[in-house]
Amino acid sequence: MLLQKEVGLMHGTLDTKSRIDLITVPLFETIGDLRNAAPIMSDFYALPGIAHLVKRSGGEQDIMLGYSDSNKDGGIFTSNWELYCAEIALVDLFEHLANSHNIQLRLFHGRGGTVGRGGGPSYEAILAQPPGTVRGQIRLTEQGEVIGSKYSNPAIGRQNLEALIAATLEATLLQPTKPASKIFLETAAQISQASMDAYRSLIYETDGFAEFFFQATPIREIAGLNIGSRPASRKASQRIEDLRAIPWGFSWGQCRLTLPGWFGFGSAVDSLLHQSSPAKQKAALALLQKMYRQWPFFRTLLSNMDMALSKADLDLAALYSELVEDVRLRKKIFTALCAEWDKTVHALTRITGEKQRLANNPILARSIRHRFPYIDPLHHIQVELVRRYRAGHTDERVQRGIHLSINGIASGLRNTG
Repeated sequence: MLLQKEVGLMHGTLDTKSRIDLITVPLFETIGDLRNAAPIMSDFYALPGIAHLVKRSGGEQDIMLGYSDSNKDGGIFTSNWELYCAEIALVDLFEHLANSHNIQLRLFHGRGGTVGRGGGPSYEAILAQPPGTVRGQIRLTEQGEVIGSKYSNPAIGRQNLEALIAATLEATLLQPTKPASKIFLETAAQISQASMDAYRSLIYETDGFAEFFFQATPIREIAGLNIGSRPASRKASQRIEDLRAIPWGFSWGQCRLTLPGWFGFGSAVDSLLHQSSPAKQKAALALLQKMYRQWPFFRTLLSNMDMALSKADLDLAALYSELVEDVRLRKKIFTALCAEWDKTVHALTRITGEKQRLANNPILARSIRHRFPYIDPLHHIQVELVRRYRAGHTDERVQRGIHLSINGIASGLRNTG
């Protein structure tokens, strides 16, 4: 706002009948940011003159919610849960502002391609939004290869736009989303905390994890590709905290673990179901199954985890883990990854009742069956070329082969960026 005032885009001052050409749009993305979104906006609108300024400048407040950093902070379930809670809190705040100043809220979802960055079917995602967040409009980003896959063909582009419009109309006019019950919300909060604890315990609190990640994935080779708008890391370090969320998720896709799309949920469900008597365990499982049937947020989130797991392959991931030089470290981390994989698959099976991945999405399941045999050899080629490159082979063809394999695998996996 100050910059706009300096260049003439703000007309008047806050204590007069002022108007501003560009409305301030905040971005809340980390878990800490999401938890403080409503208080920050409340403080913003408590500043003298702000509410009147926004009202005279269109009366609409965009607030952008990011998915990538919250996932990297606390894992898939916690990221989605904190987004859900932030949306509810913002809706409550702007209901008051709508009554007092006629200012409307429009949420802007910064979704990426991967499930870990908010990707997944847009139609289901819109219908799974909390009550009151879709009121005739919604704003979201389509990023990376998703743009090409959805809109490069006019007919497919039209179909995707129609799906977005249909979901927005349904969420607004038919009101399919009802407020979740108190027990649903309390259970989700419990799962979120346990999921984040399991996630952070491995990612941020296990000695040697960063070393494992940088050796078992082609992250360093990805950083050499000219495919991003920013460097892979914010600082010249090998700390997970400094790594940007996009190459973080992209790397896990390349080694076929797709970790940001499922890790932590299995441990959370396991702790929920094994902390009490058999009768209470049975009741807890029945509650989770009821949440899956009746709560669009929970059902869509589990469906996206199911998709992420369907694109993972532990055998290929084990191949990549052999790039880790420290054998003891390799076994420790990879064993932990496999254990959480088993817990998550088991949890999804018990809650959904489906033993096979993508049982409710046969078209995608068939597509994966047809596509993946073609990219499996690329993984073997990539691992061998990465091994040679890291051993000091400077032949330009080795590096070019690595980059070609990265592009090929990404194209085959889809929604990887």
